[in-house]
Amino acid sequence: MVYEERNAWSGLIISLIVIPAYVIVVLQQATGRSIESVDWFPLMLWAIGLGIVVTIAVSIVWGLIAHRRDPDSTGRSDIRDRDISRLGGRVEQAFLVIAGLGVIVLCAVGADVFWIANTMFLGFAVSAIVGGIARVIAYRRGLV
Repeated sequence: MVYEERNAWSGLIISLIVIPAYVIVVLQQATGRSIESVDWFPLMLWAIGLGIVVTIAVSIVWGLIAHRRDPDSTGRSDIRDRDISRLGGRVEQAFLVIAGLGVIVLCAVGADVFWIANTMFLGFAVSAIVGGIARVIAYRRGLV
């Protein structure tokens, strides 16, 4: 497995853990009261920060293990890696645009800040997951 593929897997796995954890914590705090009254901002910052830090840590540890097994090809990437990265980026951008449009609509109708922020967070989350899936599939099945 090449460097870029390991990073795609790391990001995808961590996203699939952190995002549901954030949703569960927010829903638990909303038990018995309005969901808009939940103090979501620190939870969201922790989810984003932990997601980034843990993804980097997993990538580093996985890279060290891979380097120990095959020191010659640990950090190599080629044109295929660049093309797969571009494909994942295009997929991610599509979902960010959809989320951005959702945020604009929510702002236009005067929605609570909770819904606006969490719509954008959900857009980033879906973007990361779908982009990661697209990259992993491209690595496993090849580019069409």
